[in-house]
Amino acid sequence: MKVRPHEDISGVYVVELDDGSMRLATRNLAPGVKVYGEMLIKHEDAELRLWDAYRSKLAAAFMKGLKVSPLAEGTRVLYLGVASGTTCSHISDIVGHGGRVYGVEFSPRVMREFLERVAKYRKNVIPILADARLPAEYANLVEEVDVIYQDVAQPYQSKILVDNADFYLKEGGWAFLAVKARSIDVTKEPSEVYKREIKTLKDGGFEVVHVVHLEPYDVDHAMILARRT
Repeated sequence: MKVRPHEDISGVYVVELDDGSMRLATRNLAPGVKVYGEMLIKHEDAELRLWDAYRSKLAAAFMKGLKVSPLAEGTRVLYLGVASGTTCSHISDIVGHGGRVYGVEFSPRVMREFLERVAKYRKNVIPILADARLPAEYANLVEEVDVIYQDVAQPYQSKILVDNADFYLKEGGWAFLAVKARSIDVTKEPSEVYKREIKTLKDGGFEVVHVVHLEPYDVDHAMILARRT
């Protein structure tokens, strides 16, 4: 097994397993604790968690060639649609003790899983049970952030992001938008949906920096990286 820091992405490692396959990993902020059954490995004085690209759209985007990431030690992140916390846990690793991840989730059942798997072990994660379509509801809980990460399976995904950015994203801040084309409009081809979502982002003051399609990790999904201008 060989391990090296990723050349382009802060806080991420590239692991070459004994069978020659490549995986991503992050430094475990909660040593000894697994979130979703991932492999833990020792590297120098650290414990790394392998990052499954089939279970995380952000890992899939990095595996598909996304080489720009605003996430780093100390970054403040608003995560919309945090679910049970697989991707959030790796973002927590990356931003470290000096960063913050505000995790918004609408489902009480899923929020309980998130609390049990992730938030109870990580002091840099703040769980918020709320509807991402109503950003004013959590204004007393969230500070200005550097990055918004959104993975919400609802129509008007980009509008939800823009509305939250108006409340919380700093000037020049970044956004990751995981677009699920079939969740938005099952009657349209994915390419049409992506174009529409990108237009909404641009109309909302974002410059689209990269669009990465996530097949084979996620079919009919794309990751959009954008910056508020």
